[in-house]
Amino acid sequence: MTPITVLFACVHNAGRSQMAAAFLNEMSDAALVRAVSAGTRPAAQVHPEVVEVMREVGIELGEAQPRLLTPGLAAEAQWLITMGCGDECPVVPGLRREDWPLEDPKGRAPEQVRRIRDEIRDRVSQLIARERWA
Repeated sequence: MTPITVLFACVHNAGRSQMAAAFLNEMSDAALVRAVSAGTRPAAQVHPEVVEVMREVGIELGEAQPRLLTPGLAAEAQWLITMGCGDECPVVPGLRREDWPLEDPKGRAPEQVRRIRDEIRDRVSQLIARERWA
């Protein structure tokens, strides 16, 4: 059985979508689901403040590379979860789609980035439980 692919998308693929994909891959059963992430205008690197707060929970994103959200990448997924890319995110018929309105962690103080991280972890946890991907 091929795992379901969940694509997390935001503008720069340097914060929210990276955290969400990392949490889903860490917390779920890899035989059932896998996560990838991408952005409509990818940054050069994951935001340093995001790398720092994810290290606090044992997830390393220092080597993660933001990548471009393409129609081809979206077509490989069964789910598309957007986080602030609005109309820039592609519409792919047949995908299950959700929008998670989350603040951009770029340039925020550590306590704000932790709050965003924790909200993302909670949303991912709820998604895993709802879809029985544990």
